[in-house]
Amino acid sequence: MSEKYALAVLTISDAGSKGEREDSSGDAIVEIMTGQGFDLKRRDIIPDETELISTRLREWSDSGDFALILTTGGTGLGPRDVTPEATRAVLDIEVPGIAEAIRIETLKKTPLSMLSRSVAGVRSGCLIVNLPGSPKGVRECLEVAAPVLPHGLEMIRGRRGHPSH
Repeated sequence: MSEKYALAVLTISDAGSKGEREDSSGDAIVEIMTGQGFDLKRRDIIPDETELISTRLREWSDSGDFALILTTGGTGLGPRDVTPEATRAVLDIEVPGIAEAIRIETLKKTPLSMLSRSVAGVRSGCLIVNLPGSPKGVRECLEVAAPVLPHGLEMIRGRRGHPSH
């Protein structure tokens, strides 16, 4: 990756936002993505509240400071899992292929991946991708998605060439 893209990581966790649980999934995102040349510019933990999540995603993407926002947590079937709804509410366009590819590939490792409701899309020129709330899940999902993210970010910026493989 020739250009360093600005990254923001948003952890959605009731316990984490109260300091009752370590943000190991956020740590995994930072480790993987900075290792791939992304530039971590912002990181935060907030509770599983739809409006809080939507507001933060709106603020961060509309600021123009970030090319990519990765969220972790709140993508399952629990009553407090509202990240997909909060994300969908702010997207200009949805990019279903990212979440679909993640589910398809991670299904080969665990049948639980079919319970994921993660979404991905673009708002204000910023790509937003929901990831699960476990370090193992984050690692497996980024193994699938990370290789295409730089090309996706180039497309968002209007650079339309195809990568050479």
